[in-house]
Amino acid sequence: MKDTTPTFDVCVRGRGAVGQALALSLARLGLRVALVAPPVASQAGRPGAPDVRTYALGARAVALLGQLRVWDALQAARPGAATRVTGMQIAGDAGGELAFSAWQQQVRELAWIVDAAALERELATALRFAPHVTLTEAPVSAALTAWCDGRDGAAHEALGIKVERVDYGHRAIAARLVCDRPHQGIARQWFRSPDVLALLPFDQDEQPGYGLVWSLPEAQADALMALGETDFEQALAEATQGPSPHSIPAAGSPGRLALAGPRAAWSLRLARATRWHGPGWVLLGDAAHVVHPLAGQGLNLGLADVDTLARVIAERQQREAWRPLGDERLLARYARERAAPTWLMGRFTDGLWQLFAQDNAALKELRNRGLSLVNRLPPLKRWLASQALQG
Repeated sequence: MKDTTPTFDVCVRGRGAVGQALALSLARLGLRVALVAPPVASQAGRPGAPDVRTYALGARAVALLGQLRVWDALQAARPGAATRVTGMQIAGDAGGELAFSAWQQQVRELAWIVDAAALERELATALRFAPHVTLTEAPVSAALTAWCDGRDGAAHEALGIKVERVDYGHRAIAARLVCDRPHQGIARQWFRSPDVLALLPFDQDEQPGYGLVWSLPEAQADALMALGETDFEQALAEATQGPSPHSIPAAGSPGRLALAGPRAAWSLRLARATRWHGPGWVLLGDAAHVVHPLAGQGLNLGLADVDTLARVIAERQQREAWRPLGDERLLARYARERAAPTWLMGRFTDGLWQLFAQDNAALKELRNRGLSLVNRLPPLKRWLASQALQG
């Protein structure tokens, strides 16, 4: 009789940061893991294009990467791949202001801004030394298949899963910037109708700089992407109320900003799979939920998924090893625990985007007053910051 025992315990489909982190986490439990993905495509679907994205990682994500022996390597990377965020300044479109500080939160930092390509590179390096992980480009038989293949992966069609989806009709533009004054670890964000712009402190080869994430309606984003570098920098200076390329920086502005490389853009949506698990399969990361990037929580949510699933499986090994890895009741524990945090973050980011997307004078006054009111309510500020820190 032919032996039908799966060769692997877990097949992880998707070789992005979430899939790599899951493979490492499960290998640490002694499980035999296959990490499967087609040949890696470049960011934004452009062959050969460098990945210009930066991630904002909270405390829980950093702790997970520390357990995987990746965080120390990321901090030691040269050129630098991680920059500490000690404060955040948010401006509305009619005088509203909201500020957060690590000091108020009684933490060393609010977040870390991390080079996306460097993170995946360090994860890949760790995988090469993981004794229980096999890299493959084809799916394999396993007791559990974990789908981490992103928002446009094959999971939904392959499993017959419906996705509740709202396309915003906006694109996010990402780029690396250099500036002529220190960022002092301060992240800056502008909420306006109809765009949201964030400058995330990130040093470029020891030179002060930022990671740019600029969300705009598709037509405006396409027009900005079509501009030459000088014209784009001028538009950026106007949007951040900073100096033009040839003027003297005003006090309090981020300084003179210049592109440090190419730009990339992608469409924005809110999405949530109606089912996250079934017999022998589970969804994680963007395959399960997608949120607007205005709060920088996409990867934090995905790594929190990894952390939770790994813990659920570890508890199974300790208390009920007889239960199969693909048991639905086991996987339901993971899905239940992650349902509320991901749903709340999706509602929060969508609500904030909807609030500032409307070009209405009365609503503009109300939302700016709301920003300033939250700024005067320390308990609420602490709660909002704690949600971002923990994913």
